[in-house]
Amino acid sequence: MSSIACRSQGELERLRAANLLVARILETLKGAVAPGMTTAELDAIAERAVRDAGAEPAFKGYHGYPATICASLNEQVVHGIPSDRELVAGDILSIDLGVLLDGYYGDSAVTVPVGAVSPEAAELLRITEEALWKGIAQLKTGKRVSDIGHAVQRHVESHGFSVVREFVGHGVGTALHEEPQVPNYGEPGRGPRLAEGMVLAIEPMVNIGKPSVKVLSDGWTAVTRDGSLSAHFEHTVAVSASGPLVLSALETPAGVRS
Repeated sequence: MSSIACRSQGELERLRAANLLVARILETLKGAVAPGMTTAELDAIAERAVRDAGAEPAFKGYHGYPATICASLNEQVVHGIPSDRELVAGDILSIDLGVLLDGYYGDSAVTVPVGAVSPEAAELLRITEEALWKGIAQLKTGKRVSDIGHAVQRHVESHGFSVVREFVGHGVGTALHEEPQVPNYGEPGRGPRLAEGMVLAIEPMVNIGKPSVKVLSDGWTAVTRDGSLSAHFEHTVAVSASGPLVLSALETPAGVRS
């Protein structure tokens, strides 16, 4: 297994710049989500914004992926390919965006309601985002990687939802996916010990129904096997001596630094 990088202050500043760009573009996309909009139109907005900022889309061409964003609707868990399908009120849409800026990667995701959604869908979004912050709160020196997933799983399952097992968080830096892998489940106190300068993408994927997923014939789009709704939230976070440093957040909850 390759080693886990611990980034210098200068590297963290470049990672912050890349992740802030992702955060700003995601805010633009959230504002554009509305009934009648297509995910292909959202993808075009994202690509133009990335390139206008002097960055490159991190996902486009990655193992052959064809777009700038992953746009995953309703029962789609992750890696949904943008299309001409129009959004309708009641949908939920996960938007995942990565960029490469000045040699460093930014990566973040959010799930957005389209118009008014069902109470159950709204609860799914709330619990998944809360679980993300529960996981982020574990990013302290001396903790272990599995403490993150344990906190996520405990919160999700206490509300009757399930955590996807097949996809995990990961290190981020000069590559889009670096060591370590960061599952969203498991027992605490296991895996590598967290050290100052580590940068991790924490990304719970949570289903209303059962946790199992399958990949469609396009080779990318993962969906829930039972057809239930799924939500996905992600931040890129650095471990610092004073606690988690959320590189991809414009604003963060009290007690967590951005």
